[in-house]
Amino acid sequence: MATAKTRARRRKLTESDLLRLPDDGRKYELVGGRLAAVPTGARHGEIVSNLIARLHAVKTPEVALYSESVGFRMRNGNLRSPDASVMARARLPQGVSPNEFVDGAPDLAVEVVSPSERAAELLQKVAEYFESGAREVWLLFPERREVYRYTAPLEVQTLHADDTLTGGELLPDFRVQVRELFE
Repeated sequence: MATAKTRARRRKLTESDLLRLPDDGRKYELVGGRLAAVPTGARHGEIVSNLIARLHAVKTPEVALYSESVGFRMRNGNLRSPDASVMARARLPQGVSPNEFVDGAPDLAVEVVSPSERAAELLQKVAEYFESGAREVWLLFPERREVYRYTAPLEVQTLHADDTLTGGELLPDFRVQVRELFE
């Protein structure tokens, strides 16, 4: 017979549960009703901060730029928090960022990949982002100094250290040599 303790462990967590978590310095996502800790460290944070500063310098009033603390509701019920994201204000209620989570994926989701992250998990995130409205997903690989730029779930361009990453239609003035993202 299941005890109250085992029933509690099996209960799917909700967005409310996630919001009530104490701030322990870790980044969490809600995946399949379970908390998923996302591995981050100082180097990871430095890369994200560098990227957000570069994106902020060229963003237009027509888009909102978010850090890793913003959660996006995926169509499958998961709550994802990309390391950096950009969303057209036309997709937001009255063009304004909500106080809580955002419905749908951002137009651009960026993930800085930690060595411990598995390929299957990354591909699942990419698929979820596109299923929920993303136009692009960038996976940054610091160890290899590469960026995988997805424009569809199975359409990927690998950019190496000497290549230039651009912001496309969403951020037309964004241009950076890939190596600069990791310096």
